[in-house]
Amino acid sequence: MSASVASPRLPAGLAFLLAAATIAGAWGFQLIGGYVPCALCLSQRVPYYAGLPLVAVGLLVLGMPGRGALARVLFLVAAAGFLYGAGLGAYQAGAEWGFWPGPTDCGGGVATTSNAGDLLAQLKATRVVSCTEASWRLLGLSFAGWNAVVSALAAALLAVAALAPARAAGRG
Repeated sequence: MSASVASPRLPAGLAFLLAAATIAGAWGFQLIGGYVPCALCLSQRVPYYAGLPLVAVGLLVLGMPGRGALARVLFLVAAAGFLYGAGLGAYQAGAEWGFWPGPTDCGGGVATTSNAGDLLAQLKATRVVSCTEASWRLLGLSFAGWNAVVSALAAALLAVAALAPARAAGRG
């Protein structure tokens, strides 16, 4: 296997595993931990939903002859999506710390019921989730802060993967 094909596999694979573990963790905190995501939190998941399939396809086509350029494009598009997600996470984390105002229309969590008789009971039980209040912190970072870190790291790894074949080809 040539260096130009093998070199992007490690950073792209690491980005995929990191992103998959992160979105699985978000689902776990929501489903098992009972954390209710706000609307901005849900928006931060979109780069994972789009980026993971792009990276998976990029990894698959990477081993195919003549498909290195397609893999690089897929990695770059996914990197741009994760960079966007890092920006969303940084924006929300900054709003949580009071560095700037957060969105005024942010709430989230529970969908409306299809049974009108349950609507009043559901409204009483619904807690509106604010995009500017951190519900959890680890080492000073909230979910949004950690998302900014992980998304930036995934974007960097994918950029390395996208540029690795070009550098390797330029050396040899």
